[in-house]
Parts: sequence; C-alpha cells; structure tokens
Amino acid sequence: MAVNRDKPDRWKPDIAQSVDMYNTWFMNFAPQAFRETRVKVTEVVASTLKATNNLKNLEPEILRQNPGILPTLRMCTCPPIARDRLIGLAGVSKSVVDRMEVGGKLPVRLTSDRLDEELRKITNIVSRLADRDIFTWLNTQQTPTESEIYRAATIVADRLCGSSADPIVRNAQEARQLQEIAAWLNGRGYRQLPAAQRVRFNEMPPGTYSFRLNIPVNLSDEGGKTVNIPVDAVIMRKTAQYGDYPLLIEAKSAGDFTNVNKRRKEEARKVQQLKATYGNTIEFILFLCGYFDSGYLGYEAAEGIDWVWEHRIDDLAEFRL
Repeated sequence: MAVNRDKPDRWKPDIAQSVDMYNTWFMNFAPQAFRETRVKVTEVVASTLKATNNLKNLEPEILRQNPGILPTLRMCTCPPIARDRLIGLAGVSKSVVDRMEVGGKLPVRLTSDRLDEELRKITNIVSRLADRDIFTWLNTQQTPTESEIYRAATIVADRLCGSSADPIVRNAQEARQLQEIAAWLNGRGYRQLPAAQRVRFNEMPPGTYSFRLNIPVNLSDEGGKTVNIPVDAVIMRKTAQYGDYPLLIEAKSAGDFTNVNKRRKEEARKVQQLKATYGNTIEFILFLCGYFDSGYLGYEAAEGIDWVWEHRIDDLAEFRL
C-alpha cells in the first residue's frame, strides 16, 4: 500500500507547501534555538577558560583531565583552526584528535610519554596562535576582569556555534517534528514508552510508541555482523498481533535542496538492511518538512520508501495508525 510515493501529481504542490512551512519555522524559531545553544556553549567555554587559567596555563595535563575541551581551544586561535588543520600544523596523530573531538576521550593505546608528546604538540600550537585580540590579558600578563572573560567566552561561543549552525538548527527541527508526531499519536490514544524502559522494537505493546530506538540489523556484506541502527519513531499499531512489526519513521528536515540529494542514499541503505534482516513486511517511512525536491522523492519512491509530509500529518492514519 502506497500513500504518497505513487502520486507524483501531488509532489510539486506538496514541495511548495513544505518549503513554506520550513521557512516559517526557521524565521520564527531558529534564531531562538541558536541563542539558547549559544548560552549553553558560552558556559562551556567559560569552564574551559577557568580550567586553563584563562589560557595562561596550557599544559598537556589540562588536556589529560579535560580532553573534550579541544574543540573550544581550536576556536580560541587566530584564525580559528579546523580539526584537520590542527592535525597538519601540530603534526599530531589524526586518531588522537578524532577521539578527543568526537568522544571527548583520550586514546587508550598510547604510552603515557607518547600521549604527553602528542598533547604538547596541540597545546604548543594553541598557545602560539591564541587570539590576543580576544584574550587581551595574554599581552599584558594582567589578571582579566570578569567582564573581559565573559566577553571572550561569548566570542568563542559564537565561533563554535557558527561552525555547527546547521546541526543546531537541524536538531531543533527534529525535536519539533517528534513533538508533532507525539501530539498526533497521543490524540489518538497511543502511549509513549518511558525512555528509560528498555524494550525490543518487536516486543512493544500494541498502541505504544518510542523515540530514537536502536534496531539490530545483520550486515550480510560484512560477514553477517550485527549492528544497531537508530530509528527516530517506532510505533506499534493498536491492531498489532503477536509477531507483527511496528511502523518505523525517520524524521527529516532540510533547509536547502542540495544536501538532501547528497544524503538520499542513507535511507535506501537503511531500508535494505532492515528488509534483509526482517523481511519485506517491515515498514519504514519518512516524515518530511522542508526542501525535498522531485529528484529526491523519485529516488526514494523507486526504492520503495513512502513518506508523510508534516503539513499533511493526518496521512499517518493511512498507514493504519
């Protein structure tokens, strides 16, 4: 049963309405989401400055104790340096930087002396390139005032937020989309399972739903290796019988047409993995808001993937919810 993928005559008006809906949301709420994130990031930057004695004490031990501050330190330089640029300038191992940046952890396979050597390469570069127009006290060796520290922290926070503006907006939009799905389901008598309640996706009680649930799949092209793939919304229909699979929904939003066509293969691969593991009866659909053009929709339709537009959320009922 198809709901939208087999109706190309509706695609163009739906695309126009979806773009308008996204733009309205962006103008009204994206600046607020960005500001709220900037406030939180400013607090993180201020903590980093405190840990480093306002950049006066940049020693390997600081990074040993706080490996997660490395992204902040990169934004404290003039010019701010990207992760790969730091690796090149410092001559430091990519695996060391990636582990600190992505996981906020130190590498585990290096000796203590080798780790100190790598961390010192990083701190030497940051110290040498520290932005003295922001951290003016580094020129005078005077103790900075609270207002000077706060001003510097907000500038660095702006740099951090600017480098991740798209993820900030995307995360805020995804959270809003899930709230819309929850409100629709709650209005029809569904019950959300507590986030702390561990439950297998195929053992959920009828009439329940969960967000951001991991579903194990077998990777046949990697020797049958099992991995978990995250799914945004998992809904077990009220009419479900023992052995039935829930409906799986991926919430997607986009602020331009370019990026969606770069990422359209992700959903197709996810569906292939799900069906290879659980058979053709498992259902996976998209919940769309924003810039999704006919090229994107045609690709997903050809892969057997259906969708619901957020501006027509009641189409969820056509998936027997």
